[in-house]
Amino acid sequence: MSVFERAAAHIRSISPYQPGKPISELAREMRLDEEGIVKLASNENPLGMSERAKAAALAAIADVPRYPDGNGFDLKQAVARHHDVDMSQIVLGNGSNDVLEMVARALLGAGRSAVYSKHAFAVYPLATLAAGAAGIEVPACDFGCDLDAMRAAIRDDTRVVFIANPNNPTGTFIEARPLERFVASVPHDVLVVLDEAYSEYLPASLAYDSARWLARYPNLLVSRTFSKAYGLAGLRVGYGLGQPDVIDLLNRVRQPFNVTSVGLAAAAAALADQDFVRRSAELNAAGLKQLAVFFDGAGIGYIPSYANFVAFRVGDGAAVNQRLLQQGVIVRPIAGYAMPEWLRVSIGLESENARFIEGLQKALA
Repeated sequence: MSVFERAAAHIRSISPYQPGKPISELAREMRLDEEGIVKLASNENPLGMSERAKAAALAAIADVPRYPDGNGFDLKQAVARHHDVDMSQIVLGNGSNDVLEMVARALLGAGRSAVYSKHAFAVYPLATLAAGAAGIEVPACDFGCDLDAMRAAIRDDTRVVFIANPNNPTGTFIEARPLERFVASVPHDVLVVLDEAYSEYLPASLAYDSARWLARYPNLLVSRTFSKAYGLAGLRVGYGLGQPDVIDLLNRVRQPFNVTSVGLAAAAAALADQDFVRRSAELNAAGLKQLAVFFDGAGIGYIPSYANFVAFRVGDGAAVNQRLLQQGVIVRPIAGYAMPEWLRVSIGLESENARFIEGLQKALA
């Protein structure tokens, strides 16, 4: 038998995560000029990173020969102030994906299960299967989480429930009141992971402070990222908020030095620059409106989004995506999320959104 055949069956059953196509790869494949390519596939911040974060990252390069602070004291202190929590309630991750995988390593395994919604973030089933646990995928309701069905799906062997709010890749959102009711209804020995990677894009009328729920629900973990609104996707920094005993468990499986010194410095500076986050959210709101006007006018079905992307229906998603790529426009196919007729486009600058609109019109002609 080969090494592959000797690998555990639950590992061989995993379909690898498919990231958005890089600009350089498309340029090589299509023989296009990189300068003319628009990438709207990975929900990145079109404004880049804040100048304060950039300055902190550049300054931190001087310390690259040394290992980073394995405890991430300065960043934890900044996160603690931002959310008004104790530093013992914070775990740092190499992106929020790392936090999700820590949860799986700490709480899942053979004979255990995790619950998540259909059309939810691909890392939930990936992390669950990698831990040797069973995944319970609950049918979606209007492309979002059906909380009643998810509660009913919890079994005696369930240890984790994953919820993204807003959800990726559909952009749907659950308001605070029903979401908190759900958390309150879950058995105390089941961890609810509330993945809030896109919460900075919520309008003030819908924003809620899940960190305040931690005192009432010791089985709640909130995960956040610096990859989206903060513009630090390439530095891979995220964090989780929870009760100290839950955070202690995650730290037991966390890799040493899992966040780089440059990432730690940039994230702390980025967190202090909330003006940049507000500008990013304002640009995103304008971009969502720009695309909604186009989709409505063109009669293209789409899912109203509360994040920094929109899922839209085109029929043959693979074929339309290929025609967009030929024009140098990169969006995200989401057939892997059981949505083969749909594509997902990230919100870019106004000019980038316009380029996408022009490209899609040609691709559908």
